[in-house]
Amino acid sequence: MTQTRAPGRKARVQGPPRLTRSGSITLTGRGAAVALFAACFLGLLIAAWTGWDLLADATFVMACGLVACYTRASGLRSGVVCPPLAFLAGSVLAQLITAADAFAAAIGILVTLGTAAPWLFTGTALTMAIALGRGWRPELATGMLANLRAALRVNRPRGDRWVDRR
Repeated sequence: MTQTRAPGRKARVQGPPRLTRSGSITLTGRGAAVALFAACFLGLLIAAWTGWDLLADATFVMACGLVACYTRASGLRSGVVCPPLAFLAGSVLAQLITAADAFAAAIGILVTLGTAAPWLFTGTALTMAIALGRGWRPELATGMLANLRAALRVNRPRGDRWVDRR
C-alpha cells in the first residue's frame, strides 16, 4: 500500500493525541471548584448520616476524575489545585452541621481528614494525571528563582564590603 499526497499540500506532523471532551458540558476553573466542593460536601453529609465512610471517599475520587475531564483547558490549573481544599471545606461544613458541639466538630474534621488521606492523594493524583493528558503543563518558577539569585549576588558580602557593613 502506498501513500500519496495531494500536490501543493504539506504533510502534517501529528503529535500525541490529546484527550478532549466532545460533550456540551464544560466547566470553568471556578465552576470546577464549586462542583467538587458540592460533591465532597454531599458525600460527606450522606456518609455522616448513614455511617458509611467509604461513600464520601469514593464520591471524592469520582468527582475529581469528572471535574478534570469536564473542565476547560484554561481552568485546569485551578482544577488541579482545588481537590484537597474542596474536601477540607466540605469536611468542615459537614461536621459543623452534623456534630453536637464545636469540640466534636473539630475532632470529626481531624478524624475525617486522617482517615481519608489515601483517598485525597488518589483523587489529587487522578486529577493531575487527567489534566496532564489533556494538555496542562505546570509552569515552573524560573523567573522568581532568577530574581532571587540576582538579589543574593548583590547582597552577598565580599572582601572589604563585609567590614563596611558592621
